[in-house]
Amino acid sequence: METMEESPESGSGNRPGLSLSRFEMVLIGTIILIWIPGLRQLAKVWSEVEYASHGFLVPLVAIWAATAHRVELASLVVKPLRGGLLLLGLAAAGLLGALLLNNPTVTGIVFVATVVLVVLALRGPAWVSTLRFPLAYLLFMMPLPLGWVTPIIVQLQLLVSGTAVRLLQTFGVAIYREGNVMILPGDVSLFVAEACSGITSLITLLPIGVFIAYFTESSLLRRGILMAAVIPIALAGNLLRVLLTVVLSIRVSVPFATEGPLHEWAGVGTYVIGCGALLGVGALMQRLFPEEPLDDGPSDDASDGASDDAFGAPA
Repeated sequence: METMEESPESGSGNRPGLSLSRFEMVLIGTIILIWIPGLRQLAKVWSEVEYASHGFLVPLVAIWAATAHRVELASLVVKPLRGGLLLLGLAAAGLLGALLLNNPTVTGIVFVATVVLVVLALRGPAWVSTLRFPLAYLLFMMPLPLGWVTPIIVQLQLLVSGTAVRLLQTFGVAIYREGNVMILPGDVSLFVAEACSGITSLITLLPIGVFIAYFTESSLLRRGILMAAVIPIALAGNLLRVLLTVVLSIRVSVPFATEGPLHEWAGVGTYVIGCGALLGVGALMQRLFPEEPLDDGPSDDASDGASDDAFGAPA
């Protein structure tokens, strides 16, 4: 093997491999220390906002997705981007600005940009191209702006309450609606809160849908269909949860239906059913419209090659 000269900027030279040099470990450790305030800001949002709670898992999923491509990464030549360290300095300035603005959305964007720049500065554009899916997947950890989410929540509350009332009226239940408040028999009011609007299912199922679509489908059309299926699946699952809550409120009591572990487990069950439904949609597409095997696809006995194909390795 030809010996490569070491690059003074990265300390890793142009040698292939997955091991980190001392310089790389020190640089990554320093970046992590610098990012502690930003990560704490993001973690605060993830822990306090229900529809952002998946942010804790997104980096872990992205790391797993990256390790699935380890065979190809090990063979890539390391060619750090010139000026990469300067760009990392600009990213650090961006972090400072995000913290001063106290804007978690901007902090999330800067974090993803920083990760991309770290790969560019230490390993080069070929690594970024190979890792484009896990790097882009990190965007799901970014908290959405409240100004974007609030109008959607309001519309979802009206949609789910109106649909639930119409369905129950069809089955003879004496119920009507005032805004997002449902009036049950006995003049009992049931408020469709933010947690029951379906926004949590919608936002948290989307990363799952993207992950399943990317790794189980090869065509853009089939991936798009599977990702689009997230919307009706999330809304239908949440509607079932609301209908169950209304029925239990009528049959038992409102506190029984809306408080305690039963209500919480209903939300978890809705999420699990949604994940199963996404897998079901993928299986149904494969049964009804089976994909032809690709001519240049991986061999049956090359599991690592299968992972490479799923990532869409650059030519």
